[in-house]
Amino acid sequence: MLSITSNPNNIIKVESFLKGLDFDFKFNEDKFADILISLTEAVNNAIIHGNKNDESKHVYISVREVSSGLSFRVEDEGNGFNPVKIPDPTCLKNIETCGGRGVYIMKALADEIEFSEDGRCVEMLFHVHNQSV
Repeated sequence: MLSITSNPNNIIKVESFLKGLDFDFKFNEDKFADILISLTEAVNNAIIHGNKNDESKHVYISVREVSSGLSFRVEDEGNGFNPVKIPDPTCLKNIETCGGRGVYIMKALADEIEFSEDGRCVEMLFHVHNQSV
């Protein structure tokens, strides 16, 4: 598990955390990139939108191996949000507005994604077993 304070500069720690896992799981380049981008988006959202850059609050990143791959969990200490109400950033009326792109990217790159704890937690599953190198 990795615990960081809600300072955007701490996002760099996500890559080191993932590289440590790469030693055991030997991700192919594309899968590593998908996981890194998704985790970075989730942690960035947790710091900025969840914890409102309050450095007294933490973001927790954990990983567990499941039969179909690796499940990454990112949790913040904020008030949460309703992921269903995030506007589709690909919809023409939303193209120039801010918001929703991070969640859209995470949904596109993860094999499965689920929000819980009133939106304070996101769990993303990546199929990493039997990946072609």
